[in-house]
Amino acid sequence: MRPLAQSEAFMTVAAPLAVGVLAVAMWEIACRSFNVPIFLFPKPSDIAAKLASDWPTLLAALGMTLRIALQAFFAAIVIGTLIAFLFVQSRAIEMSFFPYAVLLQVTPIVAIAPLIIILVKNTQVALTVCATVVALFPIISNTTLGLRSVDPGLVNLFRMSRAGRMQTLWRLRIPSALPYFFGGLRISSGLALIGAVVAEFVAGTGGRSAGLAYEILQSGFALDIPRMFAALFLITLAGVGLFTIMVGLSKLALGAWHESEVGTDA
Repeated sequence: MRPLAQSEAFMTVAAPLAVGVLAVAMWEIACRSFNVPIFLFPKPSDIAAKLASDWPTLLAALGMTLRIALQAFFAAIVIGTLIAFLFVQSRAIEMSFFPYAVLLQVTPIVAIAPLIIILVKNTQVALTVCATVVALFPIISNTTLGLRSVDPGLVNLFRMSRAGRMQTLWRLRIPSALPYFFGGLRISSGLALIGAVVAEFVAGTGGRSAGLAYEILQSGFALDIPRMFAALFLITLAGVGLFTIMVGLSKLALGAWHESEVGTDA
């Protein structure tokens, strides 16, 4: 079974990579064959050249966007986990406040970002708040669901053993909730990046605090489309990287004991 697992792991990487290489090659060939103007749709080679020439500026912008996204992501983890712990203590509390968590999720961040930026004087803090609002709900929802999704038989066993509420939480509910929690992290990490980019678009911050969204806006105004695509590529690369890190953390935390990860290595 081990060679089969290794073959599946290889295909997990090789198959998407092959599809991506083929898509980029077809993109390059199509643009060259039909003489598509660079200001309408640049070739991958044009984007690569722009990445190489403008790398220092784009790298600094990527660092600023990632800084905001990671700050928002960690804030969402802390706040969302604490709220989930509160919800699981009382059905009345959950029923009273969970609809407001849903309200945060369904409200477009573009609509409330200007208000947050006006109320919060520090621009970087305002951008982090906006991204946190976007990334918060998956942590609350998944963690609450995980803390609730406990085998009733085990709950009765803990009650029969006269385990307290905190003992049940730490020794039963939290281990049972970890797969749901890491599932929430995978979603929230990408949403934090999206929230950071959207907030940057709304704020339009420039100078040293400029992120990739500002680079995209400036490239659009200057009709520097290859630079715009280069910034978009870096945002996509950052999102894939964050998701991959969350998958790795999930395997690291659950791989030795939980069936959701152990089963994939069988």
